[in-house]
Parts: sequence; C-alpha cells; structure tokens
Amino acid sequence: MKGLMVQGTASSVGKSLVCTAICRLLANEGKQVAPFKSQNMSSLSIHTEDGLEISVSQSLQARAAKISYLAEMNPILLKPARNLESDIIVLGRKLDRMSGMRYREQFFEKGQELIKNSLNLLSESYEYVILEGAGSPVEVNLRDRELVNMRVADLADVPVILVANIEYGGVFASIVGTLVLLPEVQRARVKGIIINKFQGDVSLFEDGIDFIETYTGIDVLGVIPYFANEFEEEDGEEKRGQMASDEQINEWAYHFKKHVQWEKVLSLLKNDVVGK
Repeated sequence: MKGLMVQGTASSVGKSLVCTAICRLLANEGKQVAPFKSQNMSSLSIHTEDGLEISVSQSLQARAAKISYLAEMNPILLKPARNLESDIIVLGRKLDRMSGMRYREQFFEKGQELIKNSLNLLSESYEYVILEGAGSPVEVNLRDRELVNMRVADLADVPVILVANIEYGGVFASIVGTLVLLPEVQRARVKGIIINKFQGDVSLFEDGIDFIETYTGIDVLGVIPYFANEFEEEDGEEKRGQMASDEQINEWAYHFKKHVQWEKVLSLLKNDVVGK
C-alpha cells in the first residue's frame, strides 16, 4: 500500500491536522488520496451522502482530499454515552452499546477484519492512503489489543511520522519515551518526526533538532509554528455546525508545507523505506 501513518506522542498534538494538510497538498498536486482512521472515539460526527456516520475529523480530511466521505474512512466510531459506555458505530451504522471492557474483550477480532477490509477497499480505489493514529502508540496497558496505532501500520505496511506538541513543554521526553517504549520492529517504522505548535524563534531550537536526530537516528521533518484555526476538532466543542472553509484548509496546508521538508514526506509515500 502506498501511503503513510501519522501517529502522536499523545492526544491533541495535531495528528488530525497534519493528515489534513498532507491530503490537501497531495490533492493539489493531482493525486488521488484518501484519509483513514481505523477507530475514532468522538462525540462529533457527520453523515455521508448515503446517510452513514463517520467522525468529523475524517470528513475534514476527505474534504481536504477533494473527495466524498466514505464510511470505510472511519470504519469504527465510538461515541461516548452514559455509564462509561459507548455507542459502537460500524461502517456508519450503530451496532451496539458497550462498556470499554466488553468492547475490548468481544470486538478485537471482528475489528481487525473490518479494518483490513476497509484498508483494502481504499487502497484499491486511491493512489495514496493517509492513516491517522489515536492518542499514543505506547499505551502499554492497551497495546495487546489496540486497533488504531502500530497494529494498523503493520497491517497497511506503511512508514510512520511521529508528531509531538511542543506547546506545553516536555517535547524531548515525549519523543524519546515514545520511541523507547515501542518494540524494535515497530520503532523501525518511524521514519520522521514533526514538532508542532512551536512559538518563538525557531533558530533557538536548532540544538534541539540536532539532539533529537542524533539521539534517535530519525530525521526531524519540520518544526511547525503555532497556527490558529477554527477547524473541527474531534474531541472539542461543536462549532454550531460551522465547517472549515476550503480557503482555511488551503491556508493551513500551505503553512504546513512551508515548514516541513515536503520532498522527504513525498519520498515516504512511495513506501520503499520501511525497515531500511
């Protein structure tokens, strides 16, 4: 499969918007590209033309890619309900309401098959697939049955870009800690690092970039200055039905491209570097 996966050192580091930017930039270059997030927990959703329900973040990415929403772009949507339960939305339709433990125990095998089938459909229909992870890939208490990070990268056999948010501090520990906790074979999938939400003079961070690259052996593909936006956030408050405009998506995509090594991102999309 041609594509890549964007994972993060934590929640709210900017994974969704990095995927959005990559989708728009590829679409602007005339590429056929589709977004994918295997499992999304969000109270915010939107309906496809067929009336199927997917996460608002994948709908944003689909609009960035200039294509229609498909349920396969977000095959599993978990919508928080009452009493620590969630509605399980499968390919856009409600399947059941489950507790986290019941879901973990009963849905794992079915989830893997569902994810595999959805990925196959997208990879057959589009030139590139841009996958998004969730939270952190090294939640060690959940890793044996996770359905959204490295297990999906392995299934798709794509390289991974790791995104870290510098806004709240601790960016070095978050990057190094994430990589240390990954099994060696999965750590080898991480082919680039992006530092997001930087504020200040980036020249003062050059020693930080040198440290990260020397310590991890992985290229820092970009340091993205803070960019204020009104985009849909999967864990945020709904903005009264307002959706990001095409102009806003373009502004963010151009901002992203200006501050990353875009040619290196394109080389990862060829998917000829995993394990090398």
